[in-house]
Amino acid sequence: MIRSPIIPFAVLVLSASPLFAQDTSNAQQIESHSRQARQDLQSNKPDLAIVEFKAILKIDPSNLDARANLGVLEYFEGEYVKAVPDLRAALEIKPGLWKIEALLGMSEKRTGDNTKAQSDLENAFPHLQEQKLRVQSGLELVEIDYALSDLGKAADIVNVLRQIEPTDVDILYTAHRIYSELSEETMLSLAMVAPDSARMHQIMAHELSREAKDDAAIANYREALKIDPNRSDIHFELAEILNTQSSAAAREEAEKEYKAALAGNPFDEKSVCRLGDIASKRSDLKGALSYYSRAIKMQPNDADANAGLARVLMYMHQPREAEPYLERAAQLEPFNPATHYRLSMVYRELGRTDDSRRELAQFEKFKKMKTRLGEIYQEMRLEPGKKNEADSDVPE
Repeated sequence: MIRSPIIPFAVLVLSASPLFAQDTSNAQQIESHSRQARQDLQSNKPDLAIVEFKAILKIDPSNLDARANLGVLEYFEGEYVKAVPDLRAALEIKPGLWKIEALLGMSEKRTGDNTKAQSDLENAFPHLQEQKLRVQSGLELVEIDYALSDLGKAADIVNVLRQIEPTDVDILYTAHRIYSELSEETMLSLAMVAPDSARMHQIMAHELSREAKDDAAIANYREALKIDPNRSDIHFELAEILNTQSSAAAREEAEKEYKAALAGNPFDEKSVCRLGDIASKRSDLKGALSYYSRAIKMQPNDADANAGLARVLMYMHQPREAEPYLERAAQLEPFNPATHYRLSMVYRELGRTDDSRRELAQFEKFKKMKTRLGEIYQEMRLEPGKKNEADSDVPE
């Protein structure tokens, strides 16, 4: 998972130490070695630059420029044991050199000193401005936290990294690994402290649902509500799984559970939105319009509510009114093929032919991605997200 950072040496080169601190002869020698070191770096000859920086340190052991650059070069040459004391010495001369401290932490990690590495990377990480170095140091810090069984700290860093690079494959993999292990750890802790609690049955229902064992999941949700009938979130989750069942009785029960969730939590916008879906399926456009409008007032950035309201407006032959809600839904959830399909239809009705073609192409692209994702879920024997019946007008 860890990638070697590609950082030009020049990025970390510091300004030379003041020459007035040296006598004339020493100052001239230091300037000569510094000039030669810069030429060597420009010629991509780091081994020769190392010789020049060492020569400077023989003359002036406290020369910050030479000490820091020597440590940087030793790091990139893979000489981590040598890099650690030089990078540490540079920080002692001038604290707050965050790039230097990041490289120090990564060097310490490679020499097996995870405790010091964790401390130095934690200090440097929030202050790093260069994206590549920040991502690299963050990934290495996550590995250290993971090795030290500190999953909470690892999750905090992963959250920051996902904001920096939301599509980075290594970061996404790392996030999955950390979140999964944190989930398992918390589930085990809950099983030990409260094995017969409503929350334990709720977690069991989550896992069973992921494995497409709907009957067992529903049984656990019902058991959880017997223990604690006032949990609005459990009512909602039971409604969600009942709403995917084929029987009319299960659908009817789902509606009751959404209403029970809403009764327990009047701010449960998701339940309001789902009741809008149910009304839409019944062709109760007035009821659906009311529910979706209410949901958007509660949470304007709910993609489902925006798409649902737009869908109802399209059924009511109001494409111009539907347009802004569909555009908002596409911004909030850009990978939903149904939204792009409907947006294509709206643009076509409004005479925006080029925009319609663009959205239809997006629909085809994301439909293929969704199909592939479904295949991956099947290979993993997990339950993929089920198609919303309100999207029955969207071609498979």
